Amino acid sequence: MTKRSVIAVLLLTCVTFGIYGIVWMVKTKNEMNSQGASIPTAWLIIVPVVSIWWMWKYAGGVEHVTRGKSSQVIAFILMFVLGVIGMAIIQDAFNKVADQGQLPNARAMG
Repeated sequence: MTKRSVIAVLLLTCVTFGIYGIVWMVKTKNEMNSQGASIPTAWLIIVPVVSIWWMWKYAGGVEHVTRGKSSQVIAFILMFVLGVIGMAIIQDAFNKVADQGQLPNARAMG
């Protein structure tokens, strides 16, 4: 996982009226999929009801990459209820994974 500034995730998402949040979700989805998660295409974000299912799958990827330290249910609630604040909390979990170098799959970059 790529280490990103939690403050930047918060501020850029607000300043760009949510566009950076979508970019962040796509980038982190691709990183999680490269580590063995199975999150479908990010185009599903724009389909109203399907986007909820997509966020559930994304939250499953968060649980996979963090090796259970962030549960799927908690990650889903953070994103669905808290929005950008939840994204910042999830990015903090990704940063901890990046600091520890704990990637769940041997297919790590490099």
